Amino acid sequence: MKTEVSFCLEDYLKIKKQAIDAALEQYLPGPENYPPLIFQAMRYSLLSGGKRIRPVLCLATLEALGAESLQESVLPVACALEMIHTYSLIHDDLPAMDDDDCRRGIPTSHKAFGEDIAILAGDGLLTEAFCLLSNRKLLVGIPPERTLAVIHEIAMAAGCFGMIGGQVVDVRSEGMTVDETSLYYIHTHKTGAMIVASIRAGALLAGAGSEALAALSLYGHNIGLMFQIVDDILNVEGDKSTTGKSTGSDASRGKITFPSLFGVEMSREKACALAEQALHALSGFDRRTEPLRMLARHIIERKT
Repeated sequence: MKTEVSFCLEDYLKIKKQAIDAALEQYLPGPENYPPLIFQAMRYSLLSGGKRIRPVLCLATLEALGAESLQESVLPVACALEMIHTYSLIHDDLPAMDDDDCRRGIPTSHKAFGEDIAILAGDGLLTEAFCLLSNRKLLVGIPPERTLAVIHEIAMAAGCFGMIGGQVVDVRSEGMTVDETSLYYIHTHKTGAMIVASIRAGALLAGAGSEALAALSLYGHNIGLMFQIVDDILNVEGDKSTTGKSTGSDASRGKITFPSLFGVEMSREKACALAEQALHALSGFDRRTEPLRMLARHIIERKT
């Protein structure tokens, strides 16, 4: 009689994070290159920790569709997603944006290297991400048309119709009275777009059909919005020693957030409802989506 082995998300995340961190270390040029300062600054922010949620989602989606044999070839894509995410954090922390002093428990890039190098480090990571995405020598066994589709997908999500667009509305809305529609736009674009793209990238690289791609996209949309709502809540009641970044900064800058518009309890209820919708989107898949299901629960319960 076969014994059922229970899935342990903690072990899964640890294994994936180790693989992603090793690949990031390998793919990002080191300070032996000239000029060394820019490579030091890029590595400082990229390799300083982090949950690696976006690359993990990409790899977990690949597995959900039975294409785990492609993981080594897809790792460059997963790393590119993390590079783009880290670039956005560096720029988000700048005095002209959120003016944060601490990120992942260490001084932010502009505090460590100055604003000029921080801006250039962010630019460097964004550019390096697309160098990785377009390196055919690394994406072994993946048809070129899938690679091209993923590059387009990620570029759209990171650009003016995605993350940058959300950031523009976010910074221009500070101190203003903003309605629910604008709040949803900010969150689904500034944070949600790259989360959806991470999942769609994994699905496209696995050769997902239209129905599977639509269902996984819906899952991504729900957890992307849920992720930012939880972030909003943590900014109100999180512990800096746990989150690794300042709390209360949203309120002090007059940012529109779910807690500021709906209150903490209703925001938590909305996040829980999104988690249920995300899980429902996966109802047509088999047990290989267990990591994605557990990640939805993990995001709703996170403290960092």
